[in-house]
Amino acid sequence: MIKEMTRFVVILGLVTALSAGALALVNQITDPIIQARSQDALTGAVTVVLPGSQDGLILTHDQNEGIAYFAGFRNPDTTGLIGYAYRSSAKGYSSTIQTLVGVDSAGSILAIQVLSQQETPGLGTRCQEIRRSETEPWWQAQFRGKRISEIAVDKDNGIIRSITGATITSRAITDGIRKQVQGLLPVWNTETIEQASVKSRSRS
Repeated sequence: MIKEMTRFVVILGLVTALSAGALALVNQITDPIIQARSQDALTGAVTVVLPGSQDGLILTHDQNEGIAYFAGFRNPDTTGLIGYAYRSSAKGYSSTIQTLVGVDSAGSILAIQVLSQQETPGLGTRCQEIRRSETEPWWQAQFRGKRISEIAVDKDNGIIRSITGATITSRAITDGIRKQVQGLLPVWNTETIEQASVKSRSRS
């Protein structure tokens, strides 16, 4: 009986070790592919929220843990500033929602794009819904041209219409966009001033 138990434990241990090794190998192979695809998707999204940057230049700015924001220009020589893009993360009803936001130097939203979410199907997922005959998600389109200071859902006396049955999702994305930019605006203002100074010196 003891021998059988020992044999069973040894076999179970071997199976567990082999399974763990196989999973590690698969992860090692697929992780770079996943990361590359994710980076491609992010690059494409940046050009969407910073319209006009496709043929110009997009600079990435790192702050401690990864990319903090992007700066988009119409021209490759960093002239013609379009604005800035940043990633907003907020806890929705059933998932963490990742959103990319484009803002011009005056503090108005150029566009937003929800990058990932796992909200309730038919409710919160409508934040990415594209209606028939339209080319972009109707809910996200509401943000275009709005100033950051104006952003709040209608349930909070704001101007962004909440998704029916998904107020938590709507509020999470909206509040996340507004709060995240508060820490970045001073950085952007300083950067804009420095760029203006450089241009002034180059003309003198």
